[in-house]
Amino acid sequence: MLLIPAIDLKDGKCVRLRQGRMEEATVFSDDPVAMAGQWKAAGARRLHIVDLNGAFEGRPVNAEVVRAIAEAHPDLPIQLGGGIRDEDTVQAYLDAGVQYVIIGTKAVSAPHFINDLCLEFPGHIIVGLDAKDGKVAIDGWSKLSRHDVIDMAKRFEDDGVEAIIYTDIGRDGMMSGVNVAATVKLAQAIHIPVIASGGITNLDDIRALCAVADEGIMGAITGRAIYEGTLDFAEGQKLADELTGND
Repeated sequence: MLLIPAIDLKDGKCVRLRQGRMEEATVFSDDPVAMAGQWKAAGARRLHIVDLNGAFEGRPVNAEVVRAIAEAHPDLPIQLGGGIRDEDTVQAYLDAGVQYVIIGTKAVSAPHFINDLCLEFPGHIIVGLDAKDGKVAIDGWSKLSRHDVIDMAKRFEDDGVEAIIYTDIGRDGMMSGVNVAATVKLAQAIHIPVIASGGITNLDDIRALCAVADEGIMGAITGRAIYEGTLDFAEGQKLADELTGND
């Protein structure tokens, strides 16, 4: 199972938000390119980047920083979300060296967009579903939709997405542990991989996810825990490899 470090970009800096609120941002680094190198040196085999400004403005804002990270670390696969609302943006990011683009709000508000993207960019599209109590949240978590997260995931699986990133927004950035039961329930309902996100705090959370990895959970995104030091990234990836037989 992959442990995937998160680099959340706000105004060109690496930050973490608490429950998705831009006004509750903690700056962890002024140099996201160096931060990416730090996680790579610690054993990261994929990087999760979010353009937070882009997510709130609906267009790319930190694209140059993303390009700089991709150029500096060409052998480190990047999955990127935030402000990706049209095909031209997807193409520009893939050209810049990003491997996977993550569609969130627009996947829910205009589901046909995902079908179009999967046809145009097969193998490069991931959908991020942020949920609370089984319902999908949109617009930077500011609204809860009526859509059931499993029903939406099944639709996107049929469209051909590579994976689903599942975030329990009640736990993200709160250091309160992973919602393993909800993540497993989603993974069991679909055949494509699920990437867990939200609430990873320590090695116990990694143990809990690794115990159910064969249900279809391929990875877990971690952010605040590795920046605040409750989880040592290198130790966490080593443990995940031991428990799931990766190398």
